Amino acid sequence: MENRGSNFLAAHRSALSLTPLVFFLIAYLGGSALMGDFDKIPMSVAFLVSSCLAIGVSRGNLNKRIRRFSAGAGDKNILLMVWIYILAGAFAFSAGKLGAVDATVSLTLWLLPQSMVYVALFVSAAFVSLAIGTSVGTIVALTPIAAGVAAQIGQPSALLAALVVGGAYFGDNLSFISDTTIAATQTQGVRMSDKFRMNIRIIWPAVGIMLVYCIVMGIGAEQTTVSDTPLDIELVIPYAAVIGLAVVGINVMIVLSVGIVLTGIIGALTCRLPFWEYMDSVGKGISGMGDLIIVAMLAGGMLELIRANGGLRLIIMTLSRRVRGRRGAQLVISALVGLANICTANNTVAIITVGRIAKDISERFGIDPRRVASILDTTSCCIQGLLPYGVQMLIAARLAECSPLDILPHLYYPALIGLCVLFTIFRNKTVAK
Repeated sequence: MENRGSNFLAAHRSALSLTPLVFFLIAYLGGSALMGDFDKIPMSVAFLVSSCLAIGVSRGNLNKRIRRFSAGAGDKNILLMVWIYILAGAFAFSAGKLGAVDATVSLTLWLLPQSMVYVALFVSAAFVSLAIGTSVGTIVALTPIAAGVAAQIGQPSALLAALVVGGAYFGDNLSFISDTTIAATQTQGVRMSDKFRMNIRIIWPAVGIMLVYCIVMGIGAEQTTVSDTPLDIELVIPYAAVIGLAVVGINVMIVLSVGIVLTGIIGALTCRLPFWEYMDSVGKGISGMGDLIIVAMLAGGMLELIRANGGLRLIIMTLSRRVRGRRGAQLVISALVGLANICTANNTVAIITVGRIAKDISERFGIDPRRVASILDTTSCCIQGLLPYGVQMLIAARLAECSPLDILPHLYYPALIGLCVLFTIFRNKTVAK
């Protein structure tokens, strides 16, 4: 009896630890939708209140709770994102000051008919992300170009940024060097090539629908006259280098550092950006990422408290007990990784967190492990792609100078691959090993 009471109390505390996340989603998403203005509630304020709530409902003395929160905010993955934010801000602002973005946009529109711009952005993001295996690097490299193209053709920057984000998750989901692919195949004990083939069978309808959508959108769009200003090819060099190095597979931090240095060199050689103006633009780019860094650290601290207080464990235990049949088992696996992703805001961590349980469930019900690996990877990419507080969405919104919730309604590809997973699960009730 005493043991049952202690289990009930532990479950109650674990459920209570989820309230900050629920509060954030209701306050930020619900409040913004209710007011019809996604800029009314700053995300940093919503996360600050939620973080205070997370500290308040956590167990232990106050100093211990704050230390735990600080450990989450200073997690190595969070800090890695902070360095990328800093470098991305410095490169984007200095390259914009130089005129590299405008030059790259002008060259893009000169090379392509306007009706093909939408397809080109999506396919380029898909190709780059497949080559480098990271959605973040792809978004950093291509979002400023997407925003510049949007301004030239009179479309919302959020719309074209969403095409880049969607394409970025194509590679994040399929690339052999993607963290999510490695995590999914390692936890399920399958070969990457086998998982790749299974994954393609699941998501090809989403890719086809996106390509048709982009083509139709390009044909139906009102054609605008693009400026006939001369093309300054030399100004394209920083962005060409960044995209080229990214495709080769160089680390994103090195790629951005090279871009920053090249911007300074080109600015000095062309007299377009004198040294002191260049230094000022780098500084402004770094400081402009301040809100993004604060949000990332607040989110990291809050989510760490949720994890430490058993919120994520409660979700996993509750869902894993409800497995019924092979179809139900696949749905539970998909739900587990999706909810873990919401609680961690990191699709790789989500896969690692539920990978062992997913393998146990698949072995119990005789589900093909290649299929489980694909479900884990695809579901996590779907959820991560739709999280307004995910690192990819935050950096895309910052570089496109809009709100994450402005981008969210246009994120068709992440939503489509989620629907493909559900369709695949419901279409096949039994899947033999």
